[in-house]
Amino acid sequence: MTELVFKGKEFVWNHHLAVPFRPLEVHADKGIGPARLDGNLIVQGDNLHALKALLPMYAGRVDCIFIDPPYNTGNEGWAYNDNVNAPMIREWLDANPIGIEDGLRHDKWCAMMWPRLRLLFDLLSEDGIIFICIDDNELYNLRLMLDEISGDPSHWIGTIIWKNVTDNNPTRIAVEHEYILCFSKNKNSVEKIWKSQFSDVKDLLVRVGQEFARDFPDPHAMQSAYTQWFREHKSELWPLDRYKYIDKDGIYTGSQSVHNPGREGYRYDVIHPETGKPCKQPLMGYRFPEETMRGLLEQDKILFGDDHDKIIELKVYAKDFLDKLPSVIELDGRTAAYELRDLFPDRKKAFDTPKPTQLVEKILSYATRRDSLVLDSFAGSGTTAHAVMNLNAKDEGQRRFILVEGESYADELTRERVARVQVGVPGAKNEPLKSGLGGDFTYCTLGQPVELDHILTGEDLPAFDALAGVLFHMATSQPLNPAKLDESKAYVGEANGTHVWLIYRPDLDWLKSPDAALTLSFARKLAEAQPDARHLVFAPARYVSQRMLDAEGLPVEFVPLPFALYRVERT
Repeated sequence: MTELVFKGKEFVWNHHLAVPFRPLEVHADKGIGPARLDGNLIVQGDNLHALKALLPMYAGRVDCIFIDPPYNTGNEGWAYNDNVNAPMIREWLDANPIGIEDGLRHDKWCAMMWPRLRLLFDLLSEDGIIFICIDDNELYNLRLMLDEISGDPSHWIGTIIWKNVTDNNPTRIAVEHEYILCFSKNKNSVEKIWKSQFSDVKDLLVRVGQEFARDFPDPHAMQSAYTQWFREHKSELWPLDRYKYIDKDGIYTGSQSVHNPGREGYRYDVIHPETGKPCKQPLMGYRFPEETMRGLLEQDKILFGDDHDKIIELKVYAKDFLDKLPSVIELDGRTAAYELRDLFPDRKKAFDTPKPTQLVEKILSYATRRDSLVLDSFAGSGTTAHAVMNLNAKDEGQRRFILVEGESYADELTRERVARVQVGVPGAKNEPLKSGLGGDFTYCTLGQPVELDHILTGEDLPAFDALAGVLFHMATSQPLNPAKLDESKAYVGEANGTHVWLIYRPDLDWLKSPDAALTLSFARKLAEAQPDARHLVFAPARYVSQRMLDAEGLPVEFVPLPFALYRVERT
């Protein structure tokens, strides 16, 4: 595997591990609905720190990531400001913001993206998929970086070309496209998602087709009744809503052409079953030979019109449907600006380079299930959340989104857009922007870093739940389930047979008292309740030695709370 080399790589290789945990601080007045950390989230703060803050709850739980990072064109004004303090790297971090004349701007971009990608892969579920928008400036660096971080080039799914019909190059080559790189956490995950995505709708179509075929012996009455049913349920049938015809075997579409798109094709007569006359031939002839056509006729896979004056078409059955995400998507990028103008009629220009909601929605329609969790850590104007809400409205899904935005407009634009999409904009021209899609979200910022070695000095006394989330993830590499948390019993949670406990209060005097220590009686109580489980007890002190715990056969291990570098040995 080819290795990507860039200046500063050795300093950012594990920089994500040195980023401190910071708790999510909820601002209930800026959200919609009940404030909760396990629902839709918008997080304002540096995305490197925000991704680290999400780990305790969401490590291995994100199904799909869609991000639109800086393209590093040299004209964006982004700045490399990660707190990497190695003396050898500081000298070239001073030239901010990054400009077109900066000879090391590609190295700085790689150094910025590396730790963020490391954390994003930690957040992905085992069958998770990540999509990253980019252009020619960093396409090749990004591909090599993803190969290396994912650990296997075979995790690359493909590269989508977005033809956005925008000439943004002053040279003689009109640049009318950008790229979307697609990688998986597990190379077998795509097949699972792609195949399962349309199974419910496909099963519904086949089942209803069989019912109509049974209840309506007359073909014309059957088609008429089915057409009426189809119109009434069209929104539920998305994205297989082209299967609008019915016959005795199920649902089929007449939309697939039989004509030859290239040079002169095959010429022969196909007799209409009602009129007995040859059907009208395609202009360039048929795209397959007469022998193949005879086989299709025998299998009843040819769709005839009312008479011979209509060109025949090829039946495609819903039960055989297998869709694929196209490698080329043509969509005018200006539609995004028009949509924002409709959402923000009070602003002349809401955002410089928004992505079209239709683009993100199309990709997520393939890469997510109805209950998927979607993350965007370069949220910008909030397009990803808008796309998620559109999909939920179409298929009655329960997808959730997490947006992270570090710029100042996170509140006034990102949050505001999500709110307007949910509650509606009375002055909007189009539905459903006018009436709103409904839903809720919680708005958060990042709290002060949780410095474990500062606890006993009183410099840093985080809340119980904030500290519990960090310690649980540190001890088990699993995200914390807040529903299992019980501060009154010092209980944090369980993972893989290991129960985690935390003897702690954000009170310095209490932390120095005997109540804050692990005792033999507390250890015996844990072992009696669950003798077959392993118990990790985080506490500032203990009044019982590990030797005594082992001698009594108590499966309890003391973990000294103040030491930030302590790592629990995993078995």
